[in-house]
Amino acid sequence: MTSRPRSMFDHQLVQIRDDILRMGALVDTAIARALQALKNQDAPLARQVIEDDTAINTLRFTVEEECLTTIATQQPAAGDLRVVITAINIVNDLERMADHATGIAKTVLRMGDEPLLKPLVDLPRMAEAARDMLRRGLDAFVNRDAAAARAVADSDDEIDHLYKAIFDELLGIMARDPAGISRGTYLLWCAHNLERIGDRVTNIAERVIFMMTGTMKELNN
Repeated sequence: MTSRPRSMFDHQLVQIRDDILRMGALVDTAIARALQALKNQDAPLARQVIEDDTAINTLRFTVEEECLTTIATQQPAAGDLRVVITAINIVNDLERMADHATGIAKTVLRMGDEPLLKPLVDLPRMAEAARDMLRRGLDAFVNRDAAAARAVADSDDEIDHLYKAIFDELLGIMARDPAGISRGTYLLWCAHNLERIGDRVTNIAERVIFMMTGTMKELNN
């Protein structure tokens, strides 16, 4: 590859990277707002999260098109091709994370004026852990740091433990008070969405490791 095409390739990679980071910031905001809407039972904020999902979807398709154009025009090979393929997979997982945040927002709307079954303690902790994983996962991609990606995947254990604690607690409450089953189910749905966000970030970590090593390995089996 001559210096000029290489320069163009690097420019395209920068554009892809920047769009991924923009998408990641939008997803991070969606998670934060969805939890705030749940905590305050704020229907207008929940609707805003749902409406904002359109911009995230659009950005996903933009990045995918950029990646396909790069493959077609630059014909990257080996490590360069893995970078582009990783970017395509990352935006897919980011888009699904946004769907999970939207799922929480839709649950807020379904709850209506029903009071929360219990004060939120572990759900916000799950959300913060997921957002931290997301930020570190994207940093690992930008810095091409496989070790950091492995550490991100390891962090998913915290989210899984919190999810189990929430699940067990809510089932206990619902068993003692069947009148609270619907409200408990709403919180279980929210916890499940957060648990899935953690899994999606783990996917990103796996892809970063593949990008840097050429080996695709499922983490946290």
